[in-house]
Amino acid sequence: MAEDYYQVLGVDKKASADDIKKAYRKLALKWHPDKNPNNKTAEEKFKKISEAYAVLSDTEKRQRYDQFGSADQFRQQYSQEDIFRNFDLDEILKSFGFGGSRGGGRTTFRTSRRGGGGREDYEDPFAGIFGGGMRGGRQQYANMPQKGQDAEYNLSITLEESVFGAEKKISFQLENHIEDINVKIPAGMSSGKKLRLPGKGLSGYNGGPNGDLYLNINVLPHPIFARDGNDLYIEKTIRFTQAALGTTIDVPTLDGATKRLKIAPGTQNNTKIRMKGFGVPALRGSSIKGDQYVKINVEVPRRLSDRQMKLIQQLADDGI
Repeated sequence: MAEDYYQVLGVDKKASADDIKKAYRKLALKWHPDKNPNNKTAEEKFKKISEAYAVLSDTEKRQRYDQFGSADQFRQQYSQEDIFRNFDLDEILKSFGFGGSRGGGRTTFRTSRRGGGGREDYEDPFAGIFGGGMRGGRQQYANMPQKGQDAEYNLSITLEESVFGAEKKISFQLENHIEDINVKIPAGMSSGKKLRLPGKGLSGYNGGPNGDLYLNINVLPHPIFARDGNDLYIEKTIRFTQAALGTTIDVPTLDGATKRLKIAPGTQNNTKIRMKGFGVPALRGSSIKGDQYVKINVEVPRRLSDRQMKLIQQLADDGI
């Protein structure tokens, strides 16, 4: 069966550039030689995914590859030098947290003309990673300490925890062991925010420091309250007569308390009443808090008795 670069990276042919980058990063972290020393199988897998990424991450190469439909056919028309030209593996790996090539050298194919012969000179993009010699007899060694890989963890918290802060204990597999970490969630956190825990990522190389752990925060939906920025929203329904004549209602707050709120006569449907300072505290120690808003829904009766109908008709006759 012909090899397919999309299948190698485990992505769909309609995958976005960002999806392709994420897929390659995940596989590179798994098969990088530093994670699999003296493992020829891992070495071959790493070369395959890097070749696939070199093609699919380049718009022009990807368009040409899509015309051929398979890696085998693509390789018949393009050499390894063509595939990896302008592909800076060193910089890509550095952006993923690796030290790049082990000696710190560049691993980009570079094109240069020698004399009038038009000959291209290039560097093997894997030479530094796998310890091979590069043109000109240069040799690279893995002597420099390198920071370990960063890790990510998706953490779901309740709305109350996001607003007031909390301490949580999380357990996840890190390298070859289960890691238990106590995490302090600061008040005011929101979905999409990241918490960085320095030194809680993967182990460093050659005595280098550990990577960091990033917690991706997701705030779970609440049955009563909704959050928008630092403001909280709640809905309360009142009767038509209460809206017309005015009333008082009890409104819960997120901390479990209840506040009595005055509804003015003539309050309209969808009116929002502001409860200043009952919202979400700002991050980073600010004393400024958001507000809580109460949206008033005026209930119109679906059925009326004969007596009620007559009374409503009298009001209508009076122009109400």
